[in-house]
Amino acid sequence: MVPLHRLQCLLKRAHMLLLCLGIAYLMAGSLLLLQRSSVRLGHSSLSNAPPLSLVAPPVALRTVGLGVRVRSRWATVPMSAGGSRPERVSASRSLGVQHLHRRWFHNLLPEGSEQSLSLHRSRHKGTYMGCFLHNASDQALGGTMLYDLRKMTSSLCQDTCSESGYQFAGLEYGAECHCGNRISSPQAPEEDCSLVCRGERGSPCGGVGRLSIYKVEEQLPGHRKFRNVHYRGCFQLLKSVIGTFPFYSFQPNLTAQSCIETCTDKELPLAVMNRPHCFCTWTSSLFNVNDPSDVQQCVQTSGTNQTTAAESTTTHTERDHYHVHQTPVLDSRCKERMFLPQRSSSLVALSSFPGAGNTWVRHLIELVTGFYTGSFYFDGTLYNRGFKGEKDYWKSGRSICVKTHESGQKEIEMYSSAILLIRNPYRSLMAEFNRKCAGHLGHASDAQWKSKEWPEFVSSYAPWWASHALSWLKFSKRLLVVHYEELQKTLIPQLRLIVSFLNATVNDERMMCAQSNQDGHFKRSGSQRPSSFDPFTPDMRSTIDALIHDVDLALQSRNFSGLPREYLPR
Repeated sequence: MVPLHRLQCLLKRAHMLLLCLGIAYLMAGSLLLLQRSSVRLGHSSLSNAPPLSLVAPPVALRTVGLGVRVRSRWATVPMSAGGSRPERVSASRSLGVQHLHRRWFHNLLPEGSEQSLSLHRSRHKGTYMGCFLHNASDQALGGTMLYDLRKMTSSLCQDTCSESGYQFAGLEYGAECHCGNRISSPQAPEEDCSLVCRGERGSPCGGVGRLSIYKVEEQLPGHRKFRNVHYRGCFQLLKSVIGTFPFYSFQPNLTAQSCIETCTDKELPLAVMNRPHCFCTWTSSLFNVNDPSDVQQCVQTSGTNQTTAAESTTTHTERDHYHVHQTPVLDSRCKERMFLPQRSSSLVALSSFPGAGNTWVRHLIELVTGFYTGSFYFDGTLYNRGFKGEKDYWKSGRSICVKTHESGQKEIEMYSSAILLIRNPYRSLMAEFNRKCAGHLGHASDAQWKSKEWPEFVSSYAPWWASHALSWLKFSKRLLVVHYEELQKTLIPQLRLIVSFLNATVNDERMMCAQSNQDGHFKRSGSQRPSSFDPFTPDMRSTIDALIHDVDLALQSRNFSGLPREYLPR
């Protein structure tokens, strides 16, 4: 009996010890949760909002090739049935949901949680204008938008907006940057913009549904630096058409730069000029980039109409030639994007080998359809650059198509149809190596190209380029094959094929708008190396050429046109 009694005592002690450890564990977890969610909202309405529940979604890691991508499954945000409505209407229940949803995403990042800001003015360039409303009904700034959840600063936002042609920069929730040339909403209490920027601790960075707005540092005319300014060509236009353009400016000393700046300030995407006349307008089929006139025609007519402003409306010929420039302003008609209004029961894959231009094609699809694309992975960098579908569960049915690089039979059969994007393997391999070494928009260094990493990369990834295409050709039932190079050469016809395959309806204006803004901020800029740069050895070429031959035969066996001629062995 004595041994049995001692055993019972030992078990009781063990139970007590386990109980104490469990309580300590729960207390530690509660403290950690409170610490991570200690974002002071700055106004009583949010603190009085009805209780909300947020289900934490599981996050799974998946290894793809040499890199690791994260797939994030996001849960919905259910509302509790109880709770009274707060007195202040501006702090609505949906604002609370938005706050919790954003806070969960921010907490996935390695930096600490948001901290409240003891308000004082920024020491950085630009002029602080104040805190303004920015929600569904009151949009403070209507220009472009940028995300950078890890290192957003007021200077970064101001520089981005300035380079994109905007005069005001607004920061929301410590990580989102909005641009515009006019403030279109009422001012809010200063304490509503009480969050700090994630990249600095010294200036207001908005709140939930609130923008901290700065007027960017002014520069002298002709000295402003813009991104995404392109010469569209010389076009012949009728006088009656020119008269319908929304803005006209008579400038005796007109230059291309001054006309571009004028139209940029008016938030219009095209600058149409024939000295001394500057017109600003939207994109349209009048300016088809595939059908411009001879540039010499504009040179000959430029300067012949040196008239006064009063005479300008009567001295134009019925038809004249004009230089047309693309301003950095994104055409508002293809800027707005949303998730599908009704969840789709069928999933469409946008499948490609890494480095084949999947990100660029997603950008085009979102521009032309107005719907977000999803992703089988979670890429924080792409989310930061505006791809909101990155954080949405890939099976939600809310995206018009889903990015994937997978090529297994089970993964392929999960989709009802697919767009297979194929790019020249030589270019794809170089693009993916650049991405792995320097991110989506960077370039690998000389040392990296000359290191042993490059031949190892080619030996591993070149067979994957072929097996990826062969698998989708074999297992996908409904398939559209798009070649990256053909999309570059004939953008509009290829986009029409894609839109038709997606069962979307798109008007010509949106198609032209997508054409004008096709590069966006998501396409790697031209190579920093000479066009003659070739990192492939003869052995590499021999292997890759054999793979090209296999894929070409597989395409033809399924009644698709073969690979473009430029793919064929060099």
